Amino acid sequence: MKRSVVIFIMTICLSLAMVPTPIFASEVKLSLADNAKSAILIERDTGAVLFEKNSDEKLSPASMTKIMTMLLIMEALDEGKIQLKEKVRTSEYAASMGGSQIFLEEGEEMTVEELLLAISLGSANDASVALAEKIAGSERNFVEMMNEKAKELGLKNTKFQNSTGLPANDHYSSAKDMALLAKELLKHENITKYTSQYESYLRENTDKKFWLVNTNRLVKFYPGVDGLKTGYTNEAKYCLTATAKKNDMRVIAVVFGASTSKERNKQITQMFDYAFSQFETKQFYAKGDVLGKVKVEKGQKRKIDMAAGESVSLLAKKGEKMDKVKTKVKLNKNIAAPIKKGQEIGKIILEKDGKIIAENAVVANESVKPASWWTLYKRAFSIFTKVE
Repeated sequence: MKRSVVIFIMTICLSLAMVPTPIFASEVKLSLADNAKSAILIERDTGAVLFEKNSDEKLSPASMTKIMTMLLIMEALDEGKIQLKEKVRTSEYAASMGGSQIFLEEGEEMTVEELLLAISLGSANDASVALAEKIAGSERNFVEMMNEKAKELGLKNTKFQNSTGLPANDHYSSAKDMALLAKELLKHENITKYTSQYESYLRENTDKKFWLVNTNRLVKFYPGVDGLKTGYTNEAKYCLTATAKKNDMRVIAVVFGASTSKERNKQITQMFDYAFSQFETKQFYAKGDVLGKVKVEKGQKRKIDMAAGESVSLLAKKGEKMDKVKTKVKLNKNIAAPIKKGQEIGKIILEKDGKIIAENAVVANESVKPASWWTLYKRAFSIFTKVE
């Protein structure tokens, strides 16, 4: 076995047999999303498509645009570019936003966390622009970041013109792209701390106290729903990207173009009911589970823990027969310092009948700085001084 590549193979007996692919979406003609322009239902961990309708059609996403806005906010938080308690000053431009808003005034300051809450619950356009300007200097620059991220994620039918979803020419997405975008946002587990709240308040203890009520009413009325984002304009009609979790299974449902908010919620509810009644998941590893040690070349530490970058699961129809699945942990070649915690260093691969059925990232569980030349010298010299 080569030192540069380490493979661990385990044979695991599962109570689940088949791994779903988009065939699940076409095996039966489902009476779902009949009154929507497009829709999709996926399982989050595997990305398996359970149902779809016109899922690649380019449509106006309205305020579902803010899923990308929230993703870039969460990434900025992770990278230390902004802090939750940091104050953000409202520009004249941000304060001028129409539509859903918290009525920010020019010069008014709120924390990043308050603005994120305003976006998550109240779909606040002024809060979206204020944070976009804080992160990128201007909304125009932020929109460039949004479109770059869309390319990075392989969103082929998405293009943004603003951070809010307010009507604009050549601003579009698709149900499939929105599901993939939501899947990426949910990697930031803290986001549901905000999107799952039904109500909250801003400007408390002032005469301008503002009541926020989640535009996604399903967080209150459907067990397991903890996000994500609604949308509405005259062009887009009623849209919703929602996620729900029961046991170890999380699903994402997207609807574009429902005729009313009640119809939008009904269609999402029906998709959730279908998913949870027909499918179940078997989790191999939870996010952060330690998988073992890995050697680091030229690092201050010679070995570090490697961990699952995300939850690794299999999805099957309920009642499937037992089957065997092999799991492999395959590391990259030449894993050398410097390494940052969370950096991808390999893949967890699930195989069935010799075919790859799922894979996910293996990440470094800690950061490693390069070793000094003196440390490397002592290590090299010690090879010749060891006594058998």
